[in-house]
Amino acid sequence: MIHINPFDPMTLLLIALLNPATIAIAWIMGRGADQWQKLPIAAFAAALSGFLLYYAAAFVGVFKVHAVGGEAGLVALQFLFGFAWAGAAYMTAPRKA
Repeated sequence: MIHINPFDPMTLLLIALLNPATIAIAWIMGRGADQWQKLPIAAFAAALSGFLLYYAAAFVGVFKVHAVGGEAGLVALQFLFGFAWAGAAYMTAPRKA
């Protein structure tokens, strides 16, 4: 069992950066976007799916969480990283002529 310290900024940063749901959803939606204006929507969806994965993992006991204390910050960081992942996917996607 992994123990997460309450409100540790580095822990929040690592959770947001390495959350596989955030990365996967942002990449898939960014790759499928046909306009750059859709990237914030992809980032928002990625942030919420990442938070749901985090909550589900804590709920089933993958790691011990009493209160991280930065849940809103976690979603905001996941939004920023999701936007970066979606942007990278958008830039590398093949375009139809």
